[in-house]
Amino acid sequence: MGGNFTGVKNQKLTRLAAALLAVVVVAAADMALVQPLELSAQLAGNGVRPAVFMVGPNVLYRSKHIPGSVYAGPGQSAAGLAMLKAEAGKLPRDRDVVVYCGCCPWDRCPNVKPAVDLLKQMGFAKAKALYLATGFKADWMDKGYAAEAPK
Repeated sequence: MGGNFTGVKNQKLTRLAAALLAVVVVAAADMALVQPLELSAQLAGNGVRPAVFMVGPNVLYRSKHIPGSVYAGPGQSAAGLAMLKAEAGKLPRDRDVVVYCGCCPWDRCPNVKPAVDLLKQMGFAKAKALYLATGFKADWMDKGYAAEAPK
């Protein structure tokens, strides 16, 4: 009797996991993404570098962040979006722009999507989000990509 209940429970969990994955895929589908390796190479190269904005908690930025990135406030708050708008507003609209957070796993991040949406509304056609599946530490720092502390 317990085995049948477990099987039904596992089927429900599998369907729930599939539904959650579908939500993440749909949310990511309307955002252009850049992978950590690709962004790291762009930042290390000799070409024009994208403008990079950290749109997560300030405590994360103050500990370590992507070199040259600008803290632009948490994308989930009106104050953070106002900071991003002020910082990005200084740039030409044809500039490559990347936002990142890394506060938590990608599928739970409340900051990236509102930031990308704002940049698109501002006319940044080349706005992208840095895809950090697990978080900034695991997907950027632990992989050995450049990081710096605030000066």
